[in-house]
Amino acid sequence: MTESPADLVITRCTALVHGDQEEVRFLEDATVVVRNGVIEAVRAGRADDGREAVEHIDAQGGLAMPGLVNCHTHSPMVALRGIAEDVPVEEWFNDLIWPIESNLTPRDVELGARLACAEMIRGGVTCFADHYFSMDTVAAVVADCGLRAHLGEAYFSSQGPRGREKSLEFALRHRDSADGRITTALAPHAPYTVDDTDLAATAELARAHGLPVHIHAAESREQTDNSVARLGRTPIEALERAGLLDTDLLIAHGTGIIERDLPVLRRATGRVAVATAPRGYLKFAWSPTPVRALRDVGIPVGLATDGAASNNSLDVWESMALTALVQKEAEGDPRWLTARQALHHATLQSARAVGLGERIGSLAPGHRADIVLVDLSGPHTQPVHDLAATLVHSARSADVRTTIVDGRVLMRDRELLTLDLPSVVRELEERMPALLDRSHGQRIQDYEG
Repeated sequence: MTESPADLVITRCTALVHGDQEEVRFLEDATVVVRNGVIEAVRAGRADDGREAVEHIDAQGGLAMPGLVNCHTHSPMVALRGIAEDVPVEEWFNDLIWPIESNLTPRDVELGARLACAEMIRGGVTCFADHYFSMDTVAAVVADCGLRAHLGEAYFSSQGPRGREKSLEFALRHRDSADGRITTALAPHAPYTVDDTDLAATAELARAHGLPVHIHAAESREQTDNSVARLGRTPIEALERAGLLDTDLLIAHGTGIIERDLPVLRRATGRVAVATAPRGYLKFAWSPTPVRALRDVGIPVGLATDGAASNNSLDVWESMALTALVQKEAEGDPRWLTARQALHHATLQSARAVGLGERIGSLAPGHRADIVLVDLSGPHTQPVHDLAATLVHSARSADVRTTIVDGRVLMRDRELLTLDLPSVVRELEERMPALLDRSHGQRIQDYEG
């Protein structure tokens, strides 16, 4: 019996693949075969020239790599990009961001999410972990535009028990929806806005329902110092006390993780990971996430952008370059973090951070076909002496030509195929005056981190 044609075949590319020892390597003149949304084969040579495929992409001279994963963001906050600049974090939250977020309507959230998804697709991001409000709306956008996402409905203790209940209801309702492209998590905001009782209840719910947890913790050294002064424990120790380190836990930021936290993290029994978003830390004058120390205790670190209100960008490509550079300076060692290590963090480690390391993050048979094609022919990427260094330190997100999720092409030759970007931008601009009004004097929460 003749086998049916493959859904997609990509030929004449260089393919970024992962080895067994946490390294990346490059397979030249490669062919990638996709069937039913899954990578069937990645092989050298042109044994299959695409004639037996429903769709054939000739990627001559380009590079195929796993789609990037944005491990922590707040996608609708792209609508607030640039409105709170050059201020300390307390003023950023209390005087600017949280009063404006009080104005958000579901339509604002939808438009912000659509704009964010457009930006991420164009930047080679195929999966993002979102931690925000009105997440039913974000889930609908993800289902519509074709991206993959790990979503959690955020809550504070100030909302009472209903906040935690809504987060659970969302997680159960949308788990494995959008043909499996949406996974979900419980999403308590942070130890300084969610009390010990709620944190412990969250851990119990996670274990009872088999759900992961996504939380901000130890965001800055100042937060850690304040927690120790007030409570006698670090934010990481608070997570352990609540039982959250025995769940599958994604910690956003962790720049305030200190030496005494490392043995706590080492003895965690859950799958614990940290998401780092270096651009925002530079803006807030925070220390970097201690990536090397976390590696030494077995904690994977995925790359992220945080929300565009703090980071101004959803560009994970930039996060990759900044992580490599900032870690060199922080460690005083030009050998750490290498370009190949940065690529590993941006792909497979980021996939592991959101609990999807067995499904995405690698161009390997059996993995979902989340693939980006990168053009390295521009003057800023030539000549290529070290392909890993070219990708991390010379290439830009704008060099991504094609973005594929589950074998479906979402962007071809820089043209978005699943989102109407001009109409989103137009309507969002029309809604800005009402969104930016702070005369009501309200805020959704107080920041006392």
